[in-house]
Amino acid sequence: MKMNDARQQFDAWDSRERYVFTHRDLHKLFPQDSPKTLQEGINRLRRQGLLESATRGVYVYKQSRHRDAYLLERIASAMRRGEYNYVSLESALSEYGVISQIPVDRLTVMTTGRKGVYRTPYGTIEFTHTSRSLGDLLSRMRDIGRPLRFATLEAAWADLKRVGRNTHLVDMEALNED
Repeated sequence: MKMNDARQQFDAWDSRERYVFTHRDLHKLFPQDSPKTLQEGINRLRRQGLLESATRGVYVYKQSRHRDAYLLERIASAMRRGEYNYVSLESALSEYGVISQIPVDRLTVMTTGRKGVYRTPYGTIEFTHTSRSLGDLLSRMRDIGRPLRFATLEAAWADLKRVGRNTHLVDMEALNED
């Protein structure tokens, strides 16, 4: 892949507010490259400051003009594409204002995919697996115009209890007000 071609491709996607790519996405953007050539091209783009590795197999276009506050959610979405994911546990409860601590650089996500904790240059993403049915999952989350869906207050509280997390951080008075 040539630098100018890559920049044009990324700028075109960036104009559509897409600036997080998986390795598979890059293979689709540059299909003429063999796997080895593609990886060498990605490494070159990283050295030249066009791409940054967020985590294994996920890259951020560093020249993006559309970066927003939801970069960590966009990375999480790319990591578990094809699975149902939603912000829950401490991250959701903090945004609802019922938890005494604010997770500044940590995003807690419930997923139908694999569990795991991933450190990125932008913060830590913690995936917690759920085996709930699809109907149950859909009733527990809302689309609020962000890259990931968001747990309802009741769902976030139930998820926290179900996975055995620190419930003593929750302000029960504030939880019961809502």
